[in-house]
Amino acid sequence: MRAMAKQKNVTIPDAVERFFDAVEGGDWNEIEIAMAAINGGKSNAGHEHTRSPEVSALWAPIIDAYGVAEQVHLWPAQKLLDYGNDVLGSLRPGQVYVGGTDEGRWVPTLMNETSGGEPRIVLTQNGLADGTYAEYLRFLYGDRFNTLSSADSDRAFQDYMKDAQKRFEHDQQFPDEPKQVRDNEQIKIVDGKTQVSGMVAVMDINERLLRLLMDKNPDLSFALQESFPLKGTYADAAPIGPIMELRAQDQSSFTAERAAESVNYWRNVADQLRASPDDTNGETPLKSYSKLATGQANLFAERGFAESAEQTYHIALGIVPSNVDAVTGLAGLLERTGRAQDARALVDQFARDFPKQVDAVKRFRTSVSFSVTQ
Repeated sequence: MRAMAKQKNVTIPDAVERFFDAVEGGDWNEIEIAMAAINGGKSNAGHEHTRSPEVSALWAPIIDAYGVAEQVHLWPAQKLLDYGNDVLGSLRPGQVYVGGTDEGRWVPTLMNETSGGEPRIVLTQNGLADGTYAEYLRFLYGDRFNTLSSADSDRAFQDYMKDAQKRFEHDQQFPDEPKQVRDNEQIKIVDGKTQVSGMVAVMDINERLLRLLMDKNPDLSFALQESFPLKGTYADAAPIGPIMELRAQDQSSFTAERAAESVNYWRNVADQLRASPDDTNGETPLKSYSKLATGQANLFAERGFAESAEQTYHIALGIVPSNVDAVTGLAGLLERTGRAQDARALVDQFARDFPKQVDAVKRFRTSVSFSVTQ
């Protein structure tokens, strides 16, 4: 943070120094109070317009420090180390790590900085559309790989807008044909101009930027921990430990046998979690591993390994029965493979067991041929 401030000729606000003092002190309540003081009164949200220009200029290292501190607060200590080792330990030498969820981003960030070895390039796909984050990556890693430019960001945005408009117009002109606008993709035309919003649009742009980043670094290998499914990366991906390798060179090795080996990996992970429960924040590791398993199940389903995908979805649900992503992924797989009745029964039972999740399941139903009952 101080190095960035010096480079940008930014005067560090006293409140930012107090925030980093609180992080160093390790008291979570003090960290939250200090964060709120520089973030418009909110510790974990806020908007850029509520921050001072100096805070905005230094926001990337601030949020990294806060994210790391939050994960330390949320995780049982040993399981945090286990998770970080499982993820980082699966990487090949020199591989770039792309972390999606909060834990997938910040636990490896923490361990990358404290392991004592050669630090890896660690980034998140969720920030690639943010110009200040791209600037942060250039500051951290500009001497190690080719980073994204503002022109890259503009190109990804414009390419997505053209594609979204084309698909939207198709659905308007040919209502009887299969819809091309994706579920929960919010597209509308206002005064002749296309407007988009929502997570689907943001992650489509982020996926395009991730592909641009990979194209700019053809000699580097990338590994992804999934937050939102980036299905455009699946075609040349392969499982690697609990995550996936992107642009995997040897696609011939991604066979049904390899997928089955990954299923066994997840069975062992689930057994270990059951064998060593932790009463303190015990849900955090369960949700995190269930999310990892769901990401690999998504990959298996997309690549045609239906049996391994189904088994991995079930393992994810065995770890966290309320995992919406896993149940909708499994239901979608069942529906696509001619088992719509099983899919309907699965989703209806899930809605009864977890009524608070019904809205999320109902959003899923729009993409399949059945409705959800309670």
